[in-house]
Amino acid sequence: MGAPAATVAAVVPCKDEADRIGETVAAVLGLPEVGRVVVVDDGSTDDTATVAAAAGAEVVRHARNRGKAAALETGIRHVRELERGEVARDPAARPAALLFVDGDLRSTAANLGVLVGPVLAGEASMTVATLPAQITAGGGRGLVVGLARRGIQRLTGFRAVQPLSGMRCLSPAAVAAASPLARGWGVETAMTVDVLRAGLTVLEVPCELQHRVSGSDWRGQLHRAEQYRDVWLALVRRGWRPWQRG
Repeated sequence: MGAPAATVAAVVPCKDEADRIGETVAAVLGLPEVGRVVVVDDGSTDDTATVAAAAGAEVVRHARNRGKAAALETGIRHVRELERGEVARDPAARPAALLFVDGDLRSTAANLGVLVGPVLAGEASMTVATLPAQITAGGGRGLVVGLARRGIQRLTGFRAVQPLSGMRCLSPAAVAAASPLARGWGVETAMTVDVLRAGLTVLEVPCELQHRVSGSDWRGQLHRAEQYRDVWLALVRRGWRPWQRG
């Protein structure tokens, strides 16, 4: 028997988070508005899927790593497929708002409720978590953040505080506006642009979250280079021409 229609469905893309995903899932399931949690295991080599399922999540697995955007797409598709079955049983059932959650938040994911309220109340079509400065500081992400912030502002007039934040709650209309998602690490930047261009409201909300931050070693530097590339491509494909003046 399937889960009941959810007011909010959480989608958690992750890879190799066996040590954190169980606590994250439990915290999200503890939010009163959340009726289901879908974890997309994006090619993990550890026990992420097993731990997530034991914590109460519905788990979808990618056989190989396909990236965050692809994992989010898989999660969205899975939620909507489940909802189609629920609508067949109860025509009054409605699509859930979606809550995007990083898998490494652990118990701090319990604080994500502040993102849900404004969307359910119709005050915003998409909310974006802004994290405490000391948590997101360090690691050299300033170049990528600056690129995303400038591009979003140029394309929409909106100045994002934390344009790369992955913790977001979207109404069904916002999900539709953001689909199909941009590739790779450009997904959050493109999501903000697409939702705003659809005439919908985006609201940034302070949220007490803690997650694993990329280091400053070569792996961290490579990750940030990939982020920069994907954000650049997402913005250019939406019409930003940073090499042009005026």
